Amino acid sequence: MNSLPDRAESDVVLVVDDIPDNLSVLHDALDESGYTVLVATSGEAALQRAAQALPDIVLLDAMMPGLDGFEVARRLKAQAHTAHIPIIFMTGLTETEHLVAALDAGGVDYVTKPIKPREVLARMGVHLQGARLARQARNALDAFGYASITVRPADGRLMWQTPLARELLLSYFGTSAPETPAAILEWLRRHLHDAVRQIEPPRLGVERGARRLSIRLHRQTGDDDWLIVMREVSDGAIIESMGLSLKLTLREAEVLYWVVKGKINRDIADILGASPATVKKHLERIFAKLGVETRTAAAGMAMNRIRQLHPNFEG
Repeated sequence: MNSLPDRAESDVVLVVDDIPDNLSVLHDALDESGYTVLVATSGEAALQRAAQALPDIVLLDAMMPGLDGFEVARRLKAQAHTAHIPIIFMTGLTETEHLVAALDAGGVDYVTKPIKPREVLARMGVHLQGARLARQARNALDAFGYASITVRPADGRLMWQTPLARELLLSYFGTSAPETPAAILEWLRRHLHDAVRQIEPPRLGVERGARRLSIRLHRQTGDDDWLIVMREVSDGAIIESMGLSLKLTLREAEVLYWVVKGKINRDIADILGASPATVKKHLERIFAKLGVETRTAAAGMAMNRIRQLHPNFEG
């Protein structure tokens, strides 16, 4: 069945164990607690189910024949569409090196066998709450036009991305996950030292004609991963919103925008297909409407208004 579980009804849990009795105990306990439960009895099946259903959390047996839990976790974390899913290991091995291996493979927690369903539910609740809040924050970013990605500087992998981020990266850089665009990775690595010290680095700007992508480092999301937020701004959107805000005609707003960008009248005339004299007349009307007398004053007022309306704008 290819349809995804309904997120509106319950959280989806993928339980991976090669022993049917263990699956049965967990399935019943989780089902009674209101979760939607998916099961897999091998590492290969777990990877397929995770890619298909994108569960909210994975309960993963560490020791299985064939593809063991450690390798399953590493592969899930290596894929952008599954890297964000919390993994809780289930293991009968309590030696420190095995527990460290579980966390190194990408697990957020572990429970020891024999499994105690109440303990599993308690651990799941903690990690699901964090994952739910992170998912809501990412969805909110996308809804307001902010795309976000998670990048691991050490190996340059793009670990996670929102749908909007996927479109923007393909459009501006021609890349797709798990590849991080070279310009973004170079910028991230160059400013990583300051970022660790909580000094926000300068934003990275990428232009494609009238379109502009502003990229900023948001925060560290784990030991090695960093959340990067992007927003696209076009000249047209800025000009329109600035004109409405300052009560200018569209052509006056266009002239003022290019004044902000440092263009002289002759350049503006070439851009707009007008004469320098026409641009000068527009500027005189702009000065009167804004109550200023110079290009510098008009540009300063416009820049302040643009930054209020478009915080990512870099003039």
